[in-house]
Amino acid sequence: MPGQDESELPESERVTALRIMQMDCPTEEALLRGALGKLPRVRGLRFDLMQRTLVVAHDDGALDEVMQSIRKLGYTPEVRQDDEPSVDVSEPARAWWPLALGGLAAAASEALHWFGQPTWSSATLALLAIALCGLGTYKKGWIALRHGIFNINALMSVAVTGALVLGQWSEAAMVMVLFTLAEVIEARSLDRARSAISGLMQLAPDQVTRREPDGSWAVVSVADVAIDAVIEVKPGERIGLDGVVTAGQSTVNQAPITGESMPADKLPGTPVYAGTINGMGTLQYRVTAQAGQSTLARIIKTVEQAQSVRAPTQRFVDKFARIYTPAVMFIALVVAVLPPLLLGQAWMPWIYKALVLLVIACPCALVISTPVTVVSGLTRAARLGILIKGGVYLEMGRLLRVVALDKTGTLTTGRARQTDSVQLAGSPEDTHARAVSLASASDHPVSRAIAQAGANVDISPYDVRDVQAVAGEGVRARIDGVMYALGNRRMAVAMGHAEGEAIDTLDALEQGGKTVVLFMTADRVLALYGVADTLKPESREAIDALHAMGVETLMLTGDNPHTAAAIAAQAGVRSYRGSQLPQDKLDAVASLAGGGRVAMVGDGINDAPALARADIGFAMGAMGTDSAIDTADVALMNDDLRNVPTFIALSRKTHRILVQNIAMALGIKLVFLVLTVAGLGSMWMAVFADVGASLLVIANGLRVMRA
Repeated sequence: MPGQDESELPESERVTALRIMQMDCPTEEALLRGALGKLPRVRGLRFDLMQRTLVVAHDDGALDEVMQSIRKLGYTPEVRQDDEPSVDVSEPARAWWPLALGGLAAAASEALHWFGQPTWSSATLALLAIALCGLGTYKKGWIALRHGIFNINALMSVAVTGALVLGQWSEAAMVMVLFTLAEVIEARSLDRARSAISGLMQLAPDQVTRREPDGSWAVVSVADVAIDAVIEVKPGERIGLDGVVTAGQSTVNQAPITGESMPADKLPGTPVYAGTINGMGTLQYRVTAQAGQSTLARIIKTVEQAQSVRAPTQRFVDKFARIYTPAVMFIALVVAVLPPLLLGQAWMPWIYKALVLLVIACPCALVISTPVTVVSGLTRAARLGILIKGGVYLEMGRLLRVVALDKTGTLTTGRARQTDSVQLAGSPEDTHARAVSLASASDHPVSRAIAQAGANVDISPYDVRDVQAVAGEGVRARIDGVMYALGNRRMAVAMGHAEGEAIDTLDALEQGGKTVVLFMTADRVLALYGVADTLKPESREAIDALHAMGVETLMLTGDNPHTAAAIAAQAGVRSYRGSQLPQDKLDAVASLAGGGRVAMVGDGINDAPALARADIGFAMGAMGTDSAIDTADVALMNDDLRNVPTFIALSRKTHRILVQNIAMALGIKLVFLVLTVAGLGSMWMAVFADVGASLLVIANGLRVMRA
């Protein structure tokens, strides 16, 4: 197990998730790792300090041994089931009076020492302060020392005991009180980071109003609601479960799930999602997913899982910390022994300096700096409608140099719309009415686009008979006894319309990226209709933002080169490739790998090979889609391409704060290390160096939440 990447647990073993409420710091992680790593039937460990969760890969029948080993360390493990909903993992409120009394006793001890009172009086108050505030630290320190782990509790226990032996009664007491106070403040700061997930959990209500078999309505727990049950949600209420509207009309604020600023219209047949907020109308909807399988539940689960997958910087910090602590402890030993032995210096001052160095040695601030920052980034992204599958992708986003994009459904709406109507013969109104009537008799997407456009104008439909669909060409039918056709170039040529004004117009429209159909009889072409998949309003803004960030863009589409060129020009994409099959898209993404990190943006299914090959795969329109959330590296819940540059900007800010935190943690330690060796350091300063640095990096990491 040593050296194993802890994000990769052995698939062949049983895997159990344990929640340990006492585990929230690298000191506990090191202690658990040391104890469980010695068990022969434990195959792998994965820690999530932010959610106080330990995932253990083990042999069958080894769980009891694992639980017993954890309890011996003074911790209380609880098995967490895979489908168990998230819970608040904030630390329970701690009694304040022992800390307050301990602080008063330490201050009184310091005052007695300052005014030259008898040593026994100062010592008595100091011991009282340590008893009130430090017994927990001593207990944890003794357990750690027994297992050969030199964590902050062990180091603090040794340092305070050493100060007592040296007769520094008041200083030992004050250091223990300050350390306990700082631990409480640090715990509250970490709880603020954890509350990011708690905030997501609280989006959905615990109860909903369900229609009973007798037609009455009853308020029930969401856990008791089955699929296909009918729920009523009143104005201003939060929607409790995913479903499809069956009755009513309203607008719903979907910002908690998608980050969208504008409410979405909801009519019968449209989906609604747990955690969103109903507007002014009453809605009834049929439940399509139980509480644990809702879109919101999957988002929460994905964010939690992403936290447990260590990002590259976090893995580097973990490895560095394993070297850093022993190195500082060795320096402390050298400081305590060499000056008295080699230079004839007094033992007591140098032992005191060594004790101060032991307190400084704890790498808590360094190790906690990365997960707090990464978790803040992942949660902020989720609130913006960007679901990131792990810290590795959040860090990698800043390195993207090329973004490849699918066309249909990514840059464009994915829905055909009539863009052009050219009348060549006959009465324009009558010709258009006949064309729309024929289009309405076909289920082809192009025909539906023409029929939809006709529905927006006042026309009198014709009776259409003897409808014949011609595969790959179009549709024929009789109107008033005359055979009419609505088809493409191939059908026109087959009917003898291979040249002339109609074909020239067709060529011009196709050059503009339109799909063109001709409305014709055996004698002549009456009209042409251009249909196109139109650009999303936000696509141009998104592409411009990517270019402004120094990221190149490439469109990959299965459409013909003319259509590809037209859409690329409209969107501002700098390069494009048309007539791309899935394998062609895969090859295109692979060919870009040498120019830096590459992302692929698609629908998560049709573009699967290219999405898998890219360094980061973005799935568009993932809200409510299991496959997209499960397979993509990043899912854009609101189908908004502008979230790609938002993701890159968030990645860059997260990286900047990660670097700042590492620099602060190491810099503060280094400064106090030098001060101590120079004889200017004290235990008070050491406590501030350790816990103060932790508080600073936590506060700085939380800034990502406002990115």
